[in-house]
Amino acid sequence: MNWDRLISDKRLGLEHYHDDKGGGVRSDFERDYDRLVFSSPFRRLQNKTQVFPLPDSILVHNRLTHSLEVSSVGKSLAREIVIRLLPRYSGELWVDKLRDIGEIVAAACLAHDLGNPPFGHSGEKTIGAYFSEGRGLEFKDKFSEEQWNDLIHFEGNANSFRTLVHQFKGRRPGGFAMTYSTLASIVKYPYSSMYAGEKGKFGFFTTEKDTFMRIADELGLIQINEDCYCRHPLVYIVEAADDICYQIMDIEDGHKLKVIDTDETIDLLLGFFDSGRQTHLREHMDRVADPNEKIAYLRSCTVGLLVEQCAAAFAAHEDEIMEGRFEGSLIDCIEPLPAGAYQACSALAHERLYRASYVVDVDLAGNRIINLLLEKLIEAVMHPERNYSQLLMNKFPQQYDVHAPTLFEQVQAVLDHISAMTDVYALNLYRQLDGISLPTV
Repeated sequence: MNWDRLISDKRLGLEHYHDDKGGGVRSDFERDYDRLVFSSPFRRLQNKTQVFPLPDSILVHNRLTHSLEVSSVGKSLAREIVIRLLPRYSGELWVDKLRDIGEIVAAACLAHDLGNPPFGHSGEKTIGAYFSEGRGLEFKDKFSEEQWNDLIHFEGNANSFRTLVHQFKGRRPGGFAMTYSTLASIVKYPYSSMYAGEKGKFGFFTTEKDTFMRIADELGLIQINEDCYCRHPLVYIVEAADDICYQIMDIEDGHKLKVIDTDETIDLLLGFFDSGRQTHLREHMDRVADPNEKIAYLRSCTVGLLVEQCAAAFAAHEDEIMEGRFEGSLIDCIEPLPAGAYQACSALAHERLYRASYVVDVDLAGNRIINLLLEKLIEAVMHPERNYSQLLMNKFPQQYDVHAPTLFEQVQAVLDHISAMTDVYALNLYRQLDGISLPTV
């Protein structure tokens, strides 16, 4: 793969308007970023769970604040990498295109969680389980093998790509009309659900396969087989920014919620640094009394260190990345000391944060809510002639085509609707459908 081809401002659905002249104050990649910021799917992230249930006093991260932070870190990481790449390609006519990498990554980071359903990652698992082990099993013989794999492995990453590129009812071709490079940079798993494997990960649904392949071929992504490609190199930067943010910010949230005490949090974050740097950091922390300020300072230093480490890893492995031979993630390639500290944070988070009782309680409630919504909404689109179905279908936003010509597309319309819901909206709709509450006037 080569950077000249990988960095393309061609827009999906607007290819016939494309030219290479540029112009205007903003680059096309900055326009991608702005387009996302002002979009409804992005705004809805403010009421979607990241890890912890959304409390009355918002202290912890939701999907919106997480995405903004990932974008900030991703842009910094990309710029660190560009500084290392520019001397290598200084003789190339296209070398200035490398300066666009920061804007591409910033936009892709904003969009990376756009397709996640309510109630965090448990929401994804609940949708998949509805079809693999729940009421949805009755549909298995009605779909192709590829369509069935799309459903039982429902994936937020694939749904993010669909959210951005699908022509929903009444909307323009190309969806958000994003640039090819930004779209490719969010596809963490560039293959179909047929290759999802035990982890259940894939990058695009059957309905968007042709779109992804068109983008991949235009950018020169290495094709492994019929519907499986190597990652766009910028995916590794987006992934690293996400890895850095969710791991370190989850520890900070755990401290704010008093799941982890201040001394333990300080020890965890100091573990990323050698003894000399630790002494300097402790001296700085001694100047402030507020425990949250101490942790915020350490968090900032830790993120900065990991950005430098991941940038160095990308530069060191660039040849492997460009040839499609690189395996793993950038965070896997950092030096042993910060790698050990990162693993310690990960182990603590899995043991004491992700399994905390109030997290599990919301997962259980979310499972019940999503299962009932799936059951009621799918039944409505399958039997539109019924009175109850007609009432319920009035709840669907107009862009979701519940009268699509195929059953699979109708089911997808239900999944589009549910996955776009905020936690609060899903809960309120559940209560109404289950007769627990009536809407207020």
